[in-house]
Amino acid sequence: MRPLLLSAALTLALAAPLASAQDSKLPDIGSSAGELLTPARQAEYGGMMLRELRNYGFLLDDPLVDDWLQTMGARLGSNSAQPRQSYTFFMLRDRQINAFATLGGYVGVNAGLVLTAEREDEVAAVLSHEIAHVTQQHVLRGVERAQRDQIPILLGMLAAVVAAQQAGGNSSGDATMAAITSGMGLMQQRQINYTRSNESEADRLGIRTLARSGYDVDAMAGFFERMSASMRGNAGGYSVPDFLQTHPVNTTRISEAKARAEQMKKDTVLLTTEVPGGVRQERVDPADPALSDPLVRRTNPLLPSSMQISVNSLSRGGTGQFEWARERLRVLSADTPGELATEYQNLQRAQKSGLNDAQRYGLALARLRNSGAAEARRDLTELLKDHPDNLWVALALAESESRSGQPAQANARFDALLRQHPGSRPVALTYAEILNEQGGREAGQRAQAMLRPLLSQSGNDPVFQQRYARASELAGDTLRASEAYAEAAFLNGRPEQALMQLQALKKQPALDYVGRARVDARIESITPTVLEMRRQGINDPELERR
Repeated sequence: MRPLLLSAALTLALAAPLASAQDSKLPDIGSSAGELLTPARQAEYGGMMLRELRNYGFLLDDPLVDDWLQTMGARLGSNSAQPRQSYTFFMLRDRQINAFATLGGYVGVNAGLVLTAEREDEVAAVLSHEIAHVTQQHVLRGVERAQRDQIPILLGMLAAVVAAQQAGGNSSGDATMAAITSGMGLMQQRQINYTRSNESEADRLGIRTLARSGYDVDAMAGFFERMSASMRGNAGGYSVPDFLQTHPVNTTRISEAKARAEQMKKDTVLLTTEVPGGVRQERVDPADPALSDPLVRRTNPLLPSSMQISVNSLSRGGTGQFEWARERLRVLSADTPGELATEYQNLQRAQKSGLNDAQRYGLALARLRNSGAAEARRDLTELLKDHPDNLWVALALAESESRSGQPAQANARFDALLRQHPGSRPVALTYAEILNEQGGREAGQRAQAMLRPLLSQSGNDPVFQQRYARASELAGDTLRASEAYAEAAFLNGRPEQALMQLQALKKQPALDYVGRARVDARIESITPTVLEMRRQGINDPELERR
């Protein structure tokens, strides 16, 4: 019921401004979608949706996966049609193949899409497509179009219903139903046509973003082809992937994606860049503003000398983390340890050479999370020898060391990683989790001191707030712990609990003037959200059970 109420509230909020706009009878000059909601309101609705998804356990909040997704998304966003737009990328634990964009630059990706992709370029192609939905305001334009179509269609449908009723007789009921069905069908078809137009526009702009970001432009058509094959394979009664329901794929769309990719190749130049261990060839847009450094050998004589590309200043190709991210997602999104073990057994049987290194990492991670820390430590130690600079493996090894009775060795490894990656969110949050598990005042103080520099930039990070709260609690800093726990509750979709915790904190006599002002400001900002939820009849089930 709660998601339905939230959706209804959002729909009403979007529809209300449209009614007044139609009443004004102003001429329609281009799209007025941007007038429906301010960017701040769009971000507010997007944040509300994210908190609700997290409240119902749909989100997969993992520092390493989030860091990989945000790095890729930020790179694509900076090369999109609106590079100044703020984007928030998040992962859902659902294994259905799907991705979506909504208000405020919020872009969600299902774990199933990453598990289905064969390389990072395909994930980047889908993200580029969703980013284009954001830049072109397709959500708001869709609402605007629906409102514009709805009035004349409903009037025509009403006229047909009246005519059918006046005819009388036994057939009047059937005629009325036929009129309603025809009208609703027309409205749905108009919306489908508009959706197809949006999809085409997102494909066209998305592939430009993909090319500007240095990814393979053939990845979009390649992913569409595999999704189309999946749809044909599901024709025998299996459910169609969600991605194909929200992003319908046909031969025309695939052909258009291939044609755009070929045109992109004609519009770019081929460069050979010097990289450690050899050279790399890639296609680069000669109009790219980042082409400024003479560190790369030029292979196209038409490229002016001032348009050189620097390997150091411009990232091209994948992040190099896709396979590790995919295996981590495989572990974190699995329903049960038993199903995960079967999945890796099937992978091992399907590959002649057995599991690859990334899959070995995933299997070790699965053992680590299923009370097999000692066995995981042995596997990860061997794996780190082959990948000494791999952060994913090193962090998992440090976790396994602590959980297999070697906390001093684990902490030493974490300290070394902090020196190698200063300010790294995955390192800091993973280390804090382990210190919190080790327990004790000293461990809490150590974790609190390590996390404190990240506090100013982690206001919307529930994982940070939860671990900072526990560290502060262990360290004896109960005021900071209460404040962080309240923030975690709010970000996890429980604003009423957050408000109650902040109101209790405000009564603490040890709270100083600055702290009290900070708490007052937070109470003031959360209260409207709680009142709106109460007005809609949305109650926190945990509070109702108390």
